[in-house]
Amino acid sequence: MANFPGDLDVIVPNLHRRYSGVTATNRMVAPRLAKLYRAAWFGSDAPAGIARLSVADFLKLWRRKTPLIWHARRNNEMIAGVALRALGWPLKLVFTSAAQRHHSWITRWLIRRMDAIIATSDISASFLKVKATVIPHGVDTDVYAPPTDRTAAFAEAALPGRYAIGCFGRVRAQKGTDLFVDAMCRLLPRYPDFTAIIVGQVTAEQTPFANDLKKRIEAAGLQSRIVITGELPIEDVQRWYQRLTLYAFTSRNEGFGLTLIEAMAAGSALVAARAGAAELVVEDGVSGVLVPTGDADALAAALEPLMSDVSAATAMGERGRARVLAKFSLDAEAARIGEVYRPLL
Repeated sequence: MANFPGDLDVIVPNLHRRYSGVTATNRMVAPRLAKLYRAAWFGSDAPAGIARLSVADFLKLWRRKTPLIWHARRNNEMIAGVALRALGWPLKLVFTSAAQRHHSWITRWLIRRMDAIIATSDISASFLKVKATVIPHGVDTDVYAPPTDRTAAFAEAALPGRYAIGCFGRVRAQKGTDLFVDAMCRLLPRYPDFTAIIVGQVTAEQTPFANDLKKRIEAAGLQSRIVITGELPIEDVQRWYQRLTLYAFTSRNEGFGLTLIEAMAAGSALVAARAGAAELVVEDGVSGVLVPTGDADALAAALEPLMSDVSAATAMGERGRARVLAKFSLDAEAARIGEVYRPLL
């Protein structure tokens, strides 16, 4: 990698040890950016398809004269970029924000020192107080794709019924896992062909919350039909998407909510709380159904018509897939990020 100091255009830093949603979205788009620009990944969890920048090669960039983009997605990465530029690195600083909340004073201070700002939705942009380019996240539509035979894909799981309804993400109140369980406890007794799947990590601090959910499931006698898988390898998660006829996005608050477009890309019908990018992604009544956040009654009411008419759910899933292909692919995201980079270089 000795050619890096002269050849590189973009550094994609990942200065966070714990694997998170930010890491996941960064890993997905970075290889697509590497097809458009000479880009390298700096930090942990490097994906395939983009060169990895070692510390030794990174240090050589100090003497470089031509501009180099540092694309941060967290406060610590913005801090590193500002500090490195002050020390003489020829960095142009870009920051992507998915947060939908008022920022701390340090974040606001850092944002004002960026050369360009990207927000993943209009709502995220509204909290930034500076000019931002709105670029929604994209998804790999080849990996997140409908199965050849959804019925056969579900049969692989050896679970009761013929159809699956899913809710993915860390098991916690913020993700609305309890709302999903409440809705399923009401609906599953009426729809014996459906089994509910909760895919996501249960952290130590969320164990009491998860145990309470399990007690509710047991009280309803639905232990075999509401399955909590725990954390799974990404390949298994992708296969679970292909088994779903319906997907429930139940977050109370969210930065973007990548599971929205992952489920739609896989052809699942979608019922989504109005959190994160749901209103940007979903055409209400066409490619999904939008419901208020924190409302188990509204969630159940929106899911029931789709559970009672699987053909309608299948058609909605097809329209959702078409919308993701048109608007939310990784190639579309990378191309728009490239438009932000171009004037900086």
